[in-house]
Amino acid sequence: MSTVARRTNPVTEMIDWLESGPAFSLRGLASYIRVEDFTDEGEYVVRAEIPGVDPDKDIDVTVTGDVLTVRGERHEEERDKNHSEFHYGSFSRSLRLPRTASPEDVKATYRDGVLEVRLPMGEEPKTSAHIPVQRGKS
Repeated sequence: MSTVARRTNPVTEMIDWLESGPAFSLRGLASYIRVEDFTDEGEYVVRAEIPGVDPDKDIDVTVTGDVLTVRGERHEEERDKNHSEFHYGSFSRSLRLPRTASPEDVKATYRDGVLEVRLPMGEEPKTSAHIPVQRGKS
């Protein structure tokens, strides 16, 4: 397994995390989704813990530019409860994709409370190029 090259630094990662929504609210864990990412056989993989949802109705996955966004909603069952630490309601998490991730062929699967999104990895883009300067007409 190889590592994923990031084009951000830890400060930028922290800003992205803060902008993705508050991790805590007065009721406890709010709109935060725990994720992990790695590369596997030429694909960039993001796994997100989202238990207790119906993937057909409650999860929306989009790629806009170089950002992967997972949105959804967990619905509360009507029951007489004495105590609950479950979070119900809307949630969202956005992650910046590596430069080589190719959003054209994204695949998402949901199994056992875990959403897995796979994107093919392309070649490392050139970071610099020599540009010849042509003489303009006088």
